[in-house]
Amino acid sequence: MKSKDFFYELPQELIAQEPMAERSKSRLLVLDRESSGIEHRSFEDIREYLDKGDCLVLNDTRVIPARLLGEKEGTGGRIEFVLLKNLEGDIWEVILKPGKRAKPGARFVFGGNELRAQVIEVTDGGNRLVRFEYEGIFQEVLDRVGIMPLPPYITRKLSDSERYQTVYSRYRGSAAAPTAGLHFTKELLKELEDKGVRLAYLTLHVGLGTFRPVKVENVEEHVMHSEFFRLDEAAADTINKVKADGGRIIAVGTTSCRVLETVSSPDGRIKPSSGWTDIFIYPGYGFKIVDALITNFHLPESTLIMLVSAFAGKEHIMEAYNTAVNERYRFFSFGDAMLIK
Repeated sequence: MKSKDFFYELPQELIAQEPMAERSKSRLLVLDRESSGIEHRSFEDIREYLDKGDCLVLNDTRVIPARLLGEKEGTGGRIEFVLLKNLEGDIWEVILKPGKRAKPGARFVFGGNELRAQVIEVTDGGNRLVRFEYEGIFQEVLDRVGIMPLPPYITRKLSDSERYQTVYSRYRGSAAAPTAGLHFTKELLKELEDKGVRLAYLTLHVGLGTFRPVKVENVEEHVMHSEFFRLDEAAADTINKVKADGGRIIAVGTTSCRVLETVSSPDGRIKPSSGWTDIFIYPGYGFKIVDALITNFHLPESTLIMLVSAFAGKEHIMEAYNTAVNERYRFFSFGDAMLIK
């Protein structure tokens, strides 16, 4: 299986640079996996496709201001950090630009010396492990000196940083938003609950690896990035009961899908769990728990378009994406949505 098999032509002007004025007014492409039929709807119409007894599984991670602009201690050379993973205590894995200035022992300062960092190790992939120093509470310092890390294809400044958070975001730790959830409003979620749709929450802290294209020719040779997840007993109980009662499990986003498939057993039951997942889902994968998927439109040759191709069939997905291009849908993080049922 070749990465080029998942390429499609996308005009630059279809990459959404800002969110819709109203979250639930995005467009919704509905793809039927069995018939390959396509419908064009508004996202708020999602309520028509969810039934009493179904379960929406949502990722309640919250994006942190993970981009730091600073300088090298002593020389004043400019540096940019992007926080990837909190490994333990004040030690983080980060991306640095320019990386050549960041050998072990190098020190950097941010926010007028309010936050300091020392490189302690270079990883195999070229990232750095750094130890931060500060006074007070790290998250409060980060809120003051950090910047929201928008994806590289978004070039406009975001006027309201909350628009890059889901309305149900809770646990801080992501370097990127679980963007399929950006379309939901609190009112829409309440309507769905009133209809009898169950809601279950899990947490997966999204890393920047989600934006990287697969660079190897053969898909099977790609090494997947790992991300921290947590799914508690209450969510597991809800999902298992819905499944046992014949309801559908609808993953909101590829992040929720990856967690569910990580923790589910071959018989489709979920166990409470936390840890790191590097599950790579591409065509040929057998889904154990997910019955439907709400997702955005993903980058060509990315692991995410491979995941949705595994779920719906590559031919169906590529046809749907080409249709979305022809119909002038908005793509990527602030773009429109797809329901695969």
